Amino acid sequence: MGIFDKGVQKTNQNFFQRLSRAIVGRSRVDEDVLDAIEEALVSSDMGVDTTLKIIDNLEDRVEKDKYMSMDELVDILRDEIAKLLNVSPDGEDAPVQPFDFSKKPYVIMVVGVNGVGKTTTIGKLAASLRAQGKKVVIGAADTFRAAAVDQLVIWAERAGVDIVRQEMGSDPASVAFDTVKAAVARGADVVLIDTAGRLHNRIDLMNELTKIRNVMRKVIPDAPHDVMLVLDSTTGQNAFQQAKEFSRATDVTSLAVTKLDGSAKGGVVIGIVDQFRIPIKFIGIGEGIDDLKVFDKREFVRSLFSREDIKK
Repeated sequence: MGIFDKGVQKTNQNFFQRLSRAIVGRSRVDEDVLDAIEEALVSSDMGVDTTLKIIDNLEDRVEKDKYMSMDELVDILRDEIAKLLNVSPDGEDAPVQPFDFSKKPYVIMVVGVNGVGKTTTIGKLAASLRAQGKKVVIGAADTFRAAAVDQLVIWAERAGVDIVRQEMGSDPASVAFDTVKAAVARGADVVLIDTAGRLHNRIDLMNELTKIRNVMRKVIPDAPHDVMLVLDSTTGQNAFQQAKEFSRATDVTSLAVTKLDGSAKGGVVIGIVDQFRIPIKFIGIGEGIDDLKVFDKREFVRSLFSREDIKK
């Protein structure tokens, strides 16, 4: 079993149940089959725009030869989805580089609404980096929720990394400033800055994230090097809205998608990448400390279309 198979199992089953019902007993790809494929893609929360793009491309590719096997049809779908996931400026087959250790410290500002797994993602990242021998400093800049800070402290202790915190209600930018300053002084490799997950007012959010950026740049001129948006795949279309709001509020440069193993709506991953052209760096496929994986689009697509009766 591949590393992503568990994570997309529910989406895989949901998609293939619908696809199989559409194709069984048919020898050609007609409008009914295309309609059923469209329904299957939408049901996985890929989004209407992305689904229509795939259907249009699929229609073009089967125009000359309407007779094809299930294997051939799946191959085309695999190919089309892999293309949509290719947003790397370094080329289609360029591997994901989640960290640039030539920048020391490499600063990641982590954003996302409350409840998506943002704090847990930071903790798992810290643990993974520590296991690689990297020195990590976490900044608890979500000063509006005591639970978030307490949870980060537990993760920092568990991962064996440093954490910078202040009193509840403190200025988040002040925490971020102290964190990057401490990271430089301690020779840290990576800084992970947690931020508040409130979307009650876009202007407030924009101002807060901009202020955090500006104060960090007083210490490290090109910080943050990555603004990572954490999304919960189980929220489906709400994840699209969150991506839209945070992209308006700040320059989001990467995604971490959590709880993929608990969702039949894994298509949201494809739709968000396609619509916002933001690369995925990590996906969460379980509760374990090692269940945050570096995203590999080819492995993800293979797992999405993995099925015993498809020998590919």
